[in-house]
Amino acid sequence: MQKFNSLKSIPAYLPIVNIDTDMIIPKQFLKTIKRTGLGKNLFFEMRYEDNGNKIENFILNQTPYNNSKILITGKNFGCGSSREHAPWALLDFGITCVISSSYADIFYNNCFKNGILPIILKEEKIKELSEYSKRKEEILVDLKQEKVIFGNNEIKFEIDPFKKDCLLNGLDDIAISLEKDENISLFEKKLNKQKPWVFND
Repeated sequence: MQKFNSLKSIPAYLPIVNIDTDMIIPKQFLKTIKRTGLGKNLFFEMRYEDNGNKIENFILNQTPYNNSKILITGKNFGCGSSREHAPWALLDFGITCVISSSYADIFYNNCFKNGILPIILKEEKIKELSEYSKRKEEILVDLKQEKVIFGNNEIKFEIDPFKKDCLLNGLDDIAISLEKDENISLFEKKLNKQKPWVFND
C-alpha cells in the first residue's frame, strides 16, 4: 500500500447524496480479484452512455477533473453493499482522498485498508471547498497535521490515530500482520515444543 502524507490536487465535486457502492462500481465488474483495471469503470452508469460513449457533462470526464486525486461528494457516500471493489476502483482511477459529511461504515473502513483517506467535514465547509473545484484551483490535504488548506484558509479534520498511522506508513492488514512475524514465529516454536502433535499431520 502506498504511503499517504500530503496531497495537492484540483478537487472534483460530485454533489450527489447516497452514492452507493453499486454506483461507484457496478456488479458486472466484480468478477475480478485484482485491484487494478477498475478505474475505467468507476461511476460507469454516470460516465458512459449505453453505446459506450463518454457522457461529456459528467465531472470525471472533463478536464482537469479527469486527473483529480481528491473527490468531494454528498453525504452517506459508499452506502449499500460492502464491496471492496469500490475503493479499488477509486484508487485505480487516481483518487486517493474523498471528502464528505458522512460515509457508510464498511466503505469508510475499507478506504483506510486500501490507501484512501476519507475525510469527514461539515456541509458548510464542503461548500467552501466546492468553490475551489468550480474555479479549478488546487487544495492541499495534509494528513500529518490533519488539515485541508485552500487559499489562505484551512480546515482541521479528525482521524483515528491508528488509521492515520497505517496510512502514513502504508500499512494494510497484511503488512500489519507481517510486522508481528517474529513474535508469531516464536509463538509457533514454543507451541511446537509444548504440543508437537499440533504441527504433525
